[in-house]
Amino acid sequence: TPPSAFDPTTPPSAFDYEPPVTENALPYSGIVYTGLTTAAFATVLSAVMMQVMTCIPGILIKAALIFNVALAGAFAVFGFLSGNMFSGIIGVIFFALMLCYAKLVWSRIPFATANLKTACAIIRSNCGVTIVGYVFTIVAFAWTVLWSLAFAGVQDKVMPTECANGDQQCTTNPSYGLLFLLFLSLFFTHQVLSNCIHCTVAGVAGSWWFNPSSVGCCSSAVIGSLVRTLTTSFGSICFGSLLVAIIQALRQLAEAARQNDDFGNMLACCIDCILSCLQSIIEYFNKWAFVYVGLYGYSYCEAGKGVMDLFRDRGWEAIIADDLVGMVLFMVSLIVGLLTGAFAIIFAENTDWFDSYPADIDPKVLVFIIGLVVGLLLCSIPMSVIGSAVNAVIVLFAEGPADFEKNYPEMSAEMRQAYSEAHPGCM
Repeated sequence: TPPSAFDPTTPPSAFDYEPPVTENALPYSGIVYTGLTTAAFATVLSAVMMQVMTCIPGILIKAALIFNVALAGAFAVFGFLSGNMFSGIIGVIFFALMLCYAKLVWSRIPFATANLKTACAIIRSNCGVTIVGYVFTIVAFAWTVLWSLAFAGVQDKVMPTECANGDQQCTTNPSYGLLFLLFLSLFFTHQVLSNCIHCTVAGVAGSWWFNPSSVGCCSSAVIGSLVRTLTTSFGSICFGSLLVAIIQALRQLAEAARQNDDFGNMLACCIDCILSCLQSIIEYFNKWAFVYVGLYGYSYCEAGKGVMDLFRDRGWEAIIADDLVGMVLFMVSLIVGLLTGAFAIIFAENTDWFDSYPADIDPKVLVFIIGLVVGLLLCSIPMSVIGSAVNAVIVLFAEGPADFEKNYPEMSAEMRQAYSEAHPGCM
């Protein structure tokens, strides 16, 4: 019989071999423990912040608006203090624009507050949709790792590399056809996964709006919306995602061509600017189109017609409410990230996880960066779910106010009053 690892007669050298440790090797156990600890802390803190948003949404929207104005002012001051006059002037321009924007939209804050409060109520009643967001994010991360391995293999085997004699700098001759297909597969998959979450949240919001009895963590609203998203609505999601993915892939090709000097920097800059504008327009259009896909099961073209009708009826009101809530969600994610980083520092100081690290590495900086990144990533998932719910609420209030009044009279009265104050005589 073969020797057993637990056999006392087995020679120690057969099973007790330890690989040599180099002097520069760092123990990664502390990093892993810090990541797991901060992930648990960030998850709990994100749930707490969702409750805070439900209690004081108006205060948070005002604070986020003021924060963005102050950020633009700080950028201008930093530019002048650093001696960069151009950055300072640009900062002053943005500061002035943000001040004007804040003054113009201040009266719209109550309507955005009512939308955010309603969206938080939807997610709180159907918290299982947040789990769907985490699952799709894990799938996206796994796909990114797999794609990175495939890209490295293709680059090593297919794309030739030329090095000059005695020159340490090597240049790669890219195959732009292969690059386009590789980047298209990466961006298309990410777009599909992201839009699946968006459509699922919209479907859940519609069920909550029209059928209050179908609520719960893993209720029929959550399961049914997810099934519709992955079956009857999946074609529309793929079509809209493909449009954005093609533009993203083309932008990467333009960047690769610029780095390889295949055409001038000025032309590359112009191409990237045009593609960036097209990408932003289509992404914003998709954000609203997929709400109609998730709510009513429309095709992509039918959803596009619904978006045109929405902006014809509501105009800037939908854009402003979406923008104000977006500021809050970013600020909350940043707060969670910073608090998680601070928690990581405090926790690491009371453990021996980093005692064996060399003196030239500051564990406090390392654990703060880990906590900041982990907090931002984990908080951005429920925040994006709330953002999708806000978009759905804006559409539903425009198309089904009577059902909202019937099923949730208190929240409906608050939203009607806020909209009437911003637009007297419209309701």
